[in-house]
Amino acid sequence: MRLYYRICKTLCELFICGSYRVRAYGSECVPTEGGALLLSNHQSFFDPIAVGLAINRECHYMARDSLFEIPLLGRLFASLNAFPVRRDTADISAMKEAIRRLRAGAILCVFPEATRTPDGGIHPIKGGAIALAQRAKVPIVPTVIEGLFEIWPRTKKFPGFGRRIGVLYGLPVDSESIRDRDPDDVAGELTLTLRRLHNQLRANMGRPPLHYPSE
Repeated sequence: MRLYYRICKTLCELFICGSYRVRAYGSECVPTEGGALLLSNHQSFFDPIAVGLAINRECHYMARDSLFEIPLLGRLFASLNAFPVRRDTADISAMKEAIRRLRAGAILCVFPEATRTPDGGIHPIKGGAIALAQRAKVPIVPTVIEGLFEIWPRTKKFPGFGRRIGVLYGLPVDSESIRDRDPDDVAGELTLTLRRLHNQLRANMGRPPLHYPSE
């Protein structure tokens, strides 16, 4: 891990853990070496920080291209391993960059709901992320976040304080097990996995389960 990245990560940890009560579960499920795709639900702008808190490796991120148009902020994101992707389009260059990084042994964090949740629940994920793992031949680690929707939902300009945050890393899905499968079919199964893990995390935090529709 680069010194610069470690310093930035430590500062983020000090802020998050100093402002909120944070607990991570299952970090041993994240590979300690080699490429891997962390596939997470999306509750707030803090999600990339939360997902990487318990991982002692540099994480890489796909972020919407408009963020890189903001002076200085775009350069900061790029220095922390983020790269732009155009939403609602088949951004071939971003897909190629994601696969290149995964094959080079990076951990790539993606939020395949494509946008922040409007209600705190997990909505169907898209198959594009699954195709990345298939082409790069890396495992998928289903990851869920809880608590950040209450802290900083999409309807608020600024985050709140004083609440709990939980992160849960699930068992990896081996790339060989999904190699020849339709990405949308795998996405449907992983949506159910994320929802199950979400309610498991909510139980760990003493919260009632969300009642997802049966599929």
